Amino acid sequence: MGGDTISVRSQSVIDALPRIHLNRIERAVQRATTAMLKMQEPAGYWWAELESNVTITAEYVMLHRFLGLDETKVPRMAADILDKQLPNGGWSIWQGDGGEISTTVEAYLALKIAGLSAEDPRLLKARDFVLSRGGALKTRVFTRIFLALFGQVSWDGIPLLPVEFMLLPPWSGLSIYEFSSWTRATVVPLMIIMAKRPVRPLPSGQGIRELFPSSGEPFSQHRVAWKRESSPLENLFIILDRILKLYAWMRLPWPRNFAIQKAEEWILEHQEDSGDWAGIQPPMVNSLLALHCLGYDLGHDVVQRGLKALEFFTLEEGDRTWLQSCISPVWDTALAVRALAAAGLPPEHPAMTGATSWLLAQQIFKPGDWCVKCPDLPPGGWAFEFHNNWYPDVDDSSMVLVALKDALADAAKHEAPLQRGINWCLGMQSKNGGFASFDKDNNKEWLNAIPFGDLKALVDPPTEDITARILEMLGAFGHGLDHPAAQRALAFLRRTQHPEGPWWGRWGVNYLYGTWSVLVALERIGEDMSRPYVQRAVNWIKSHQNPDGGWGEVCESYRHPELMGQGPSTASQTAWALLGLLAAGEVQTPEVKAGVDYLVKTQNAQGRWDEKYFTGTGFPNHFMIRYHLYRDCFPLMALGAYGQAHQALAGGKPGA
Repeated sequence: MGGDTISVRSQSVIDALPRIHLNRIERAVQRATTAMLKMQEPAGYWWAELESNVTITAEYVMLHRFLGLDETKVPRMAADILDKQLPNGGWSIWQGDGGEISTTVEAYLALKIAGLSAEDPRLLKARDFVLSRGGALKTRVFTRIFLALFGQVSWDGIPLLPVEFMLLPPWSGLSIYEFSSWTRATVVPLMIIMAKRPVRPLPSGQGIRELFPSSGEPFSQHRVAWKRESSPLENLFIILDRILKLYAWMRLPWPRNFAIQKAEEWILEHQEDSGDWAGIQPPMVNSLLALHCLGYDLGHDVVQRGLKALEFFTLEEGDRTWLQSCISPVWDTALAVRALAAAGLPPEHPAMTGATSWLLAQQIFKPGDWCVKCPDLPPGGWAFEFHNNWYPDVDDSSMVLVALKDALADAAKHEAPLQRGINWCLGMQSKNGGFASFDKDNNKEWLNAIPFGDLKALVDPPTEDITARILEMLGAFGHGLDHPAAQRALAFLRRTQHPEGPWWGRWGVNYLYGTWSVLVALERIGEDMSRPYVQRAVNWIKSHQNPDGGWGEVCESYRHPELMGQGPSTASQTAWALLGLLAAGEVQTPEVKAGVDYLVKTQNAQGRWDEKYFTGTGFPNHFMIRYHLYRDCFPLMALGAYGQAHQALAGGKPGA
């Protein structure tokens, strides 16, 4: 009798465990939902900081000096730069990288312009950091362009992109449209600057000669030189650079002036009504510099609108002001909507109706640069920012479409714009079956070998994460693997899968991001998730779980693939891993339970999560991003998906 009593009680405890576990999750989802709703703007969108590195603010300081702008805010910008200095004297491009030389040199120059003395202890530490890494000539091309603008290095050492490049037509296969959208929008104004080679001398004491090992180095040694360790193709381009500079020295006026005029017209045409260029800082800063070189004064409407657009990118806190490289309201809003939908917020909720209405209003029906390779494709995509009609992208567009499908109270009412968005995305499929962000068949990767391309990001080839996003979109709208575009996209993903199982992530760090994207897409479009290639990815995620139950991956995994899937646990990357496993049906596995427990126990008192690491990617190895909303939307999305999966297993019975 006593034994039977113990048995019944034990069974009651066992039955109660899932309910207790789910109650904790439900409370966490409720807290996270409340926190997310509090962050929504009255207009219906979400918009959080997009953090990168101090070069963005440093170049804003330099722009003020070069254009002769009011420098009232420069001390506040200098305060922010100093606030981010590392103990070793350098400045980083992602949390924990130990400092990076180009970022440090730009920060140093900005602080000198702001009035700091070379003997300031903070600059002395920065100087030691730079000299220990070979000096200022070891910096990237874009950094040395700013040094040349202020007479700190010779223009002769800057790899040349002749402005006559503007005269090559798209059908030549070697026009500006073979560059990625971000490169194109940046180099068109830069070609004007390179043709003009302007110099604004700095007052005595504000230069950075102390950052060079020898005083003559910035001029006598600043040349594009043959590199023994470089590839034959890269050295061939170095020879070509010398030939182009010889041509530039000849100063043939007619082609030069005509090309400058074409570049100027291109810049003026590509400015948004809001003043933005391409929605990102480099084209905005360089376009203003180029127009200044062409004689546009500060009072000109084009310049004023451009400056106003940059000002809109600034953030302030306390005594600090800093500039963002970009802003992400469309992306943030789509992710927030998907997270809230996963958490069970109904489409009729005011927050959802406000957000979906706002997203629908952001659809772009104007032609953009993508038309060059898709002239017959009707527009219908979405951009990342508030204002970027020239550059909608496939990533945002597909994410928005899935969010709308999941959250609209009456999707059929909006069938026409939704279908137009789907058609635009599908029309951007590249010949190899994959999808890139901004362009179709923008894959001439040999262009990265030119001396100017030291960031190795001059093109925009199809990637695994964007291709997966399209499969997910197709599945959300009822299409299966028999769809022709899906068949080609799946073949691309099968070819690009890493032998160990994961997929590379172009726009998030890194293999965790790519693998999450693919697994969620495969499940939504109806793939058999028991297939061996899928299970390899699932086992890879499981094998990289940390002892604390979470997942993490460091930015260094781009440069060192042996680090893939390894790093301190983060909320966003743990959520990606969970979403991938849940898509594969791993709802009741110990790995998923441990991951869910990690998110629940690390949620803070505000219903949010703390995350100091950079988990977003601009350019792998060179420009990393910390999206401040990732730590909120992805954990909520994962916990919501986990709750839904448990309910589905129980046949829809609450509390099961």
